[in-house]
Amino acid sequence: MRRRTLLGHAAAAAALPSTFAIAQPESKRVLKFVPQANLTVLDPIFTTAQPTVNHGWAIYDLLFGVDGNLQPKPQMAEGYTLSDDGRTYMIKLRDGLKFHNGEPVRAQDCAPSLQRWARRETIGQTMFQYVAECSAADDRTIKIVLKQPIPIFIDAIARGGASVAFMMPEHVAKTDPFKQITDTTGSGPYKFLPDEYVSGAHAAYARNPDYVPRSEPATWMVGGKVAYFDRIEWRVIPDSSTAAAALQAGEVDWYEMVEPDLVPMLRKDPKLKIGLHNPTGYNGVLRFNHMHPPFNNVAVRRAVLMAVNQADYMASVTGGDSNAYQTCKSMFPCGSRYGQEVGADAMRGDMALAQKMLKESGYNGEKAVLLNPTDLTTVGPLGNVTYDLMRKVGINVEMVATDWGTVVQRRVSREPVEKGGWSVIHTWAPSTIRYTPVEHSQIRGLGPTAWFGWYKDDTMEALTRQFVEAPTQDQRDAVVLQIHQRAFEMVPCIPLGTFQIRSAYRNNLTGVIEATGPYFWNVRRA
Repeated sequence: MRRRTLLGHAAAAAALPSTFAIAQPESKRVLKFVPQANLTVLDPIFTTAQPTVNHGWAIYDLLFGVDGNLQPKPQMAEGYTLSDDGRTYMIKLRDGLKFHNGEPVRAQDCAPSLQRWARRETIGQTMFQYVAECSAADDRTIKIVLKQPIPIFIDAIARGGASVAFMMPEHVAKTDPFKQITDTTGSGPYKFLPDEYVSGAHAAYARNPDYVPRSEPATWMVGGKVAYFDRIEWRVIPDSSTAAAALQAGEVDWYEMVEPDLVPMLRKDPKLKIGLHNPTGYNGVLRFNHMHPPFNNVAVRRAVLMAVNQADYMASVTGGDSNAYQTCKSMFPCGSRYGQEVGADAMRGDMALAQKMLKESGYNGEKAVLLNPTDLTTVGPLGNVTYDLMRKVGINVEMVATDWGTVVQRRVSREPVEKGGWSVIHTWAPSTIRYTPVEHSQIRGLGPTAWFGWYKDDTMEALTRQFVEAPTQDQRDAVVLQIHQRAFEMVPCIPLGTFQIRSAYRNNLTGVIEATGPYFWNVRRA
């Protein structure tokens, strides 16, 4: 066996979090946070809804994560060894890891946690096709044996994807991944307080006194996750103006996502800071349900694609601020390695041609149900544009406008629209999980286990396997071009452009990490 030195640093315990909060006034001990939308699901493996993932960041931890340069680093892991044949990983847990119930974190917890994550998350499903064994060699060592060497395996676990490979107790991790967990015991820097949870109004977290941070500085999702606050309180405020007013009045400390129209006003307040929710930006997506008419017909999907003008969508979510978005007829973020505008011919914003294509598609007036959130200002406007576009194209579209939590719950339905199903939803994803075809959940063709919409495409999956197994970068580049062309031919989704989301917080908060979401570690009140 040979030791990988890149990730082999042991982490020393930090005494700061267990002593910092002593004798602090209440105003310094409690952080009041306004989430982007209601927290309706508590299982971050069951759903990719961002409020649930953010809830996961507070209470769970992960074996590996990525730093600010998107490089994989150990978190709960002390390090790992890799066998000479590149097939066997021995991942050792660091000392002092405990769950919120006081039980030690063991390899017997982590192995099934990885397996549960891998059954739902797109990149996990791909990686675990190559796993022959994932088990506990002893209490502190996870043994993973691959069927063949996959150089990006640790990187894939660290990146996570739309959902994150959070570690859970063994009895929780063995829950069917297609059923929601009921036990929220984690091992992260904060504990969820279920007795205080009121969906639509309030959620609360308490500092975990047993959490042992790493000794390195915090950077993105890894490093020394020091919990400086005794409590984190989520206050759900659906009305954006009310949330902004609460921030200005000092009734809350942090407003996660600010509506674009409110940014200029908040910038003028000297007691506030405006930051980027994720510096890499977000990629808007129109997602079809591929199981039922009308969008099980690729010709209908192509007609909608032809009508799309990305600038209309981007202006709707940025308040028309051209400095806050970029149009890009690509499935991958423009500026990234694979962000070429492969879709330029298929996505022309040509309404007349789109109407002609729809007439030739065989579309017979079937109703399309568009689910659209009224309380998520970074998604709802996208649905408004699509509703208008589809009516002009000639599709019999009905908008079901509701809160984001209801959208999250309804989008799991695989029923036809007449039985409560859906046809179109919108979402966005950070650029960080759109850089490669392996992690791009909306173009993967996994069928029943694919992201909501359940696109099935055996050709796409065969190409993705070629990408994973390709021995050289040139070969991977060639395969990605084929994948990219296939995506615009089959239209599993429609890219709507890349945009920035603003966050706002009181200027007496320091240590806020701008990354893939709101991280509650490292933040303190000056």
